[in-house]
Amino acid sequence: MSDFIEAGVSRRGVLAGSAASVAVAATPARGAPQSPAKASEPPMMPVRFTVNGEQRSLTVDTRTTLLDALRENLHLTGTKKGCDHGQCGACTVIVDGQRINSCLSLAVMHEGDEITTIEGLGTPEKLHPMQAAFVKHDGYQCGYCTPGQICSAVAVLDEIKKGIPSHVQADVAEKPGFTALEMRERMSGNICRCGAYSNIADAMAEVAGAKA
Repeated sequence: MSDFIEAGVSRRGVLAGSAASVAVAATPARGAPQSPAKASEPPMMPVRFTVNGEQRSLTVDTRTTLLDALRENLHLTGTKKGCDHGQCGACTVIVDGQRINSCLSLAVMHEGDEITTIEGLGTPEKLHPMQAAFVKHDGYQCGYCTPGQICSAVAVLDEIKKGIPSHVQADVAEKPGFTALEMRERMSGNICRCGAYSNIADAMAEVAGAKA
């Protein structure tokens, strides 16, 4: 460093000169055309499935969830977007007889599947028994989680009827029963912020009594 000082060049001068060189090198030439970064097109894929008894064909971004395909592409807005993390159950639909969180499943994964949403369970003129029971027992409250609750409740009773066990059973080799404990446990993934759980349980018990 003493040689630089003797030559009349200070460390501060060297650093300032280096910074200026970098700044000049990074500055584009005046008048040079600036080409904007091109956004790549999203990957698209066709998918066909049956929704509420009707065959539907879509071409969607491969990242589109089943929930968004139902709501945005097919305009079946009964299925609700709640947490979008698979934790609240508001987006529950029935796929090939099994309930799933549609926010966690990609639409393109359901090629050829049979999908039932709340719109496919019943109509205002002819309610599904579970819908009628929810109305009777005031199990819907604000109504936001209700579509997922009803789809899940319908699937839960089918699970029990088919003998699918759960971990609350004393003996998983035995056929499960339509007990309050059994139904409450299986419905634990569906959250009701209004706290209408006892009313929902009453609605399920009434329909279960008819199924038993």
